[in-house]
Amino acid sequence: MTSTAAAGSDSRRLLPGRQNFHQMDRINGNGQKSAIQASTFSDGADEFDDDTLIASEALSRRTGGFERNAGPGNLGMFGSLKFVLLKSKLNLLIPSGFVAIVVKDMTGNNGWVFPLTLLGIIPLAERLGFATEQLAFFTGPTVGGLLNATFGNATELIISIHALRSGKLRVVQQSLLGSILSNLLLVLGCAFFSGGVTCGKTEQKFSKSEAVVSSGLLLMAVLGLLPPTVLHYTHSEVHSGKSGLALSRFSSCVMLVAYACYIYFELTTSRRREESNQGRGENVGDADNNEAPDISKWEAIAWLAILTIWISVLSDYLVNAIDGASQAWNIPVAFISVILLPIVGNAAEHASAVMFAMKDKLDLSLGVAIGSSTQMSMFGIPFCVVIGWMMGQPMDLNFHLFETASLLMTVLVVAFLLQDGTSNCLKGLMLFLCYLIVAASFYVHSDQDPDGNNPAQN
Repeated sequence: MTSTAAAGSDSRRLLPGRQNFHQMDRINGNGQKSAIQASTFSDGADEFDDDTLIASEALSRRTGGFERNAGPGNLGMFGSLKFVLLKSKLNLLIPSGFVAIVVKDMTGNNGWVFPLTLLGIIPLAERLGFATEQLAFFTGPTVGGLLNATFGNATELIISIHALRSGKLRVVQQSLLGSILSNLLLVLGCAFFSGGVTCGKTEQKFSKSEAVVSSGLLLMAVLGLLPPTVLHYTHSEVHSGKSGLALSRFSSCVMLVAYACYIYFELTTSRRREESNQGRGENVGDADNNEAPDISKWEAIAWLAILTIWISVLSDYLVNAIDGASQAWNIPVAFISVILLPIVGNAAEHASAVMFAMKDKLDLSLGVAIGSSTQMSMFGIPFCVVIGWMMGQPMDLNFHLFETASLLMTVLVVAFLLQDGTSNCLKGLMLFLCYLIVAASFYVHSDQDPDGNNPAQN
């Protein structure tokens, strides 16, 4: 029983992937986060009338040996349809994807196809997270954590893979970069600001140690991007055009190993911490023992497959519509890739981070913002390099000087603001204003190929 109870927070904290916004945490006597569990946002003045951020039942801790109770998980296919398709108001946007396909086939107007496809992907990404949470009920903590790490940024990775297949390497690089910048500046800034304004506290506190580790991983990711970029622009490659690509692939493999080690470290240390708490007689997770999933294991697997396939279909339309949307709106492709795709594609998670901060659950807000950025930088980017390698695409870590400099300065600003373990509305405002500067910069930025030319945007 000790190992079962101790496993609870392992997969929840695993990880740097987004903490699904069906989750809230329970604070123990020391004020530390001991487990993440769902709750409703219906506490008086903090009421938030949006089922997107409300879970119908507390989610179970991801242990492998619990007993299922009779409940929604036993309602069969009807109950599965109810919980997956009718529980979230965001699902009202699902028809947008079908409309986008009809518009594409009938008119070919990419100026409409692009926004409609984006709107159609938003609820699918949220439901994908829900299905992942449900499947994690039936796995051990390690598998559950790996599921969360794998599907945490699945939508962005699917879009990136489609762009890789189309040879749009700059779209891949810029969309991944935009996801990191958006989470570090926009999401974290809004969370700090809204939490500081609504909680009635001069300062909010969060786990300083976890923030420092995440900042270190982000800086390691920047270190992985810098050498290929500097090598090219200083013309110091041993074999021009080849050395930088080989270095990128090697560095990507190293970053993936580092990320895997980080996941293992988080799992083992979290389990030991829980066992230590139980050894001292602290009650950890008793409230979770009677929880049950909303849908069955095979229903969760089926929904994961269905949602992933549908997101993949819409992603293909989205990638193919980027150029047309850029021309129709007279907006640079770089701005669409770095700013619009991450903002709209992660809208639901962004809202959850803000709501957690308003509830004074700042560790969860950091799990959404910093955790997702860490996963994207240490897993998403190198993963795309390796996948491009397999596809025969020369995807590398040379993100060009402008993008690399923007990421470096962003990581440094965030690392400095997190080092004292506190936040306030001023820090949030500073981060938000930094994001406005970055967004404006990419709006006037003329994308260049590695040789300094201005190619047709692709």
